[in-house]
Amino acid sequence: MQSSTERSFADKERHLRGLLRSWGRVVVAFSGGIDSAVLLAVAHEELGEGALGVLAAGPSVPRHDLEDARALARRLGARFEIAEAHEQEDERYLANGPDRCYWCRAALVETLRPFAEREGARMVYGAVVDDLGDERPGMRAAEEGGIAAPLLEAGLTKADVRALARRMGLPVWDKPASACLSSRIPTGVRITPERLARVDRAEAGLRALGFALVRVRDHGDLARIECDADGLARLADAAMRAQVADAVRAAGFRRVSVDLEGYRPAGLAARLPTGASGMPDPAGGNGPNRG
Repeated sequence: MQSSTERSFADKERHLRGLLRSWGRVVVAFSGGIDSAVLLAVAHEELGEGALGVLAAGPSVPRHDLEDARALARRLGARFEIAEAHEQEDERYLANGPDRCYWCRAALVETLRPFAEREGARMVYGAVVDDLGDERPGMRAAEEGGIAAPLLEAGLTKADVRALARRMGLPVWDKPASACLSSRIPTGVRITPERLARVDRAEAGLRALGFALVRVRDHGDLARIECDADGLARLADAAMRAQVADAVRAAGFRRVSVDLEGYRPAGLAARLPTGASGMPDPAGGNGPNRG
């Protein structure tokens, strides 16, 4: 006999599948992360050729995320296309204010819209119940732009999505959280392709050294590394610290530090206050950058 928790999860899944079937055709904002992966996988099961995943690619997308998304879409057998993202053309986004995520999501809406019109489909993305806990300007932009959130509408939490991904055999079921590279740059510091590429190179170098969950926060010449508990333990070794410093300097930073508090998913919010230079400023605040 099923427990109430199992019945609740089953009801949520049925609701999700029913929503997708009722819409008939969907264009999924697909990043390769667990939420959008589950959404595309379920949409593909329910709608077949009526489901299309679209990845909006640009300088703020980590290169390994792009490669992982391509590989995952092939594994799912789902229709998949890559579109050029246009947030880098919006000065409101590049200014990197507290509303940066709003303009990023607004650009995503405009990227997806031509696909939705071509397909006669509904735009959808992978917000979940957990995303309701914080101020999320990107969710407001999505709602205003007409993107539906079927996982959220079905009541699925992050834990539910991971459980569903595991049951479906998706390799991302335990994938660490990811976020756009712009989240590594302090609020108020202008986003540039050069800064994003430098962060991407540094994080790629650290992943090559075996760091699974790691962020390189850009503070001008200084790179501040955040990693999980396993990563912090590895950094106790002097030889490893030297390799890490070499990898980050090779990416273009002059100085390297390690945040002893480790990775926190709120990104740069509630972190070191920063001024316009991107360096610590005891009087300032960071704003809501995440990742």
